[in-house]
Amino acid sequence: MTTQEEQTRTGLRFPAGFAWGAATSAYQIEGAVAEDGRGASIWDTFTKTPGRVLNGHNADVAIDHYHRYREDVAVMADLGLSAYRFSVSWPRIQPAGSGAINPKGLDFYKRLCDELRQHAIDPWLTLYHWDLPQELEDKGGWPNRDTAYRFAEYAAAVHDALKDYVHTFSTVNEPWCAAFLGYASGEHAPGRREPENAIRGAHHLNLAHGLAVQAMDARRVGGCVNLYAITPETDSERDLDAARRIDGLQNRFFLDALMLGRYPEDVLADLPFDKDFIEPGDMKTINAPIDVLLVNYYSRFTVSGAPGGAQSAAAAPTDSGSPWVGSEHVSFVNGGRPVTAMGWEIDEGGLVEILTRVAREYPPIPMVVSENGAAFEDVLDEGRIHDRERLAYVEAHLGACKQAIDAGVPLEGYFAWSLMDNFEWAWGYGKRFGLVRVDFETQERLVKDSALWYAEIIRQNRRHEPTDS
Repeated sequence: MTTQEEQTRTGLRFPAGFAWGAATSAYQIEGAVAEDGRGASIWDTFTKTPGRVLNGHNADVAIDHYHRYREDVAVMADLGLSAYRFSVSWPRIQPAGSGAINPKGLDFYKRLCDELRQHAIDPWLTLYHWDLPQELEDKGGWPNRDTAYRFAEYAAAVHDALKDYVHTFSTVNEPWCAAFLGYASGEHAPGRREPENAIRGAHHLNLAHGLAVQAMDARRVGGCVNLYAITPETDSERDLDAARRIDGLQNRFFLDALMLGRYPEDVLADLPFDKDFIEPGDMKTINAPIDVLLVNYYSRFTVSGAPGGAQSAAAAPTDSGSPWVGSEHVSFVNGGRPVTAMGWEIDEGGLVEILTRVAREYPPIPMVVSENGAAFEDVLDEGRIHDRERLAYVEAHLGACKQAIDAGVPLEGYFAWSLMDNFEWAWGYGKRFGLVRVDFETQERLVKDSALWYAEIIRQNRRHEPTDS
């Protein structure tokens, strides 16, 4: 099948005003870690510690977006994106994590937003995508309650400076990852293995979200969670309990807090220590009203409570512990589905399941799929990347979005992860998620076939200006 045939084979039609986007994060793309007054983040420290990141990679340069943002926005415009989700580097705005604001840092994001708006692309700003200022980590990091209050001050400063530029603000990206990969398994920065502090950190990340919503009083603000469909390997009591536990810690711990103002009782009961970090009034703060829920979805988990379950293909790239506090005995098993280069099982049906579940079990709220994508072993072939696997992945998940809309889910947008190949955390530069290839030596950008296909889907929908779902 030719690329043109691939581009036009799908007749997906989405509602008018549907946000067609792509997403990135500051640390993964910006580089310029020591320029214009930026302070150090926990990821700067983590990447310089031997053994923490595959092949000793770091993001000192990354894909040099800090200097090449105009070129990158031009790529977005060529693809026809109507929205771009990016994160702000906290240490670029507040080098010490508190106190003085760095005007040069804010100026960069003003220039970026101006460039986006000149190309009719809506800026969607995420305040935190894991790059905590190192000085705050030195004071205890997210397990320290004070960090949540410092985050609220930072959020207010960014909002005051950029509120006239930004379409939608969101607070904390994937708090599960920041808490449990950062403070339980140690796979992510700051690399601590302290299960009780991971739970404290998770609560304080939730609290930071609520405090930031209150501090910003923005026109449009959202929270962001990474959700998984969870399947027990069998219908045995042990496997059903394993699914309940993982669903609780991955999904309900965050959804119930943000949307209902409480933590699930069964999840709290699974945790083997006191919950004295939850103070009176915290849950009401966390439940501060939001305008949109951002949902990141990549895969399904199949789990077992039986010892010695078959190993999943997914694994951490470096030595790390378990992120599943209180449920370390649970096995993640191979469900028999195709996998990406990350070893993540491909299951677009899980996206329908997640979106319809949120719509069914929680108060009504508009949603967007704020991250969705896949890493594959891209091969450069005579100046082209024929990434048919990624194209098929995006097509299937867009089909899932349409199915959810048809089922009544108030889904308002889709953001592919990621716009460009970038620094993939503990995997360094070894995994490529981008719609656009980046040569990490020359910084040359090359649009992949999946991006051309996505651009055509966007063009078809904007041309037809559909009025129904």
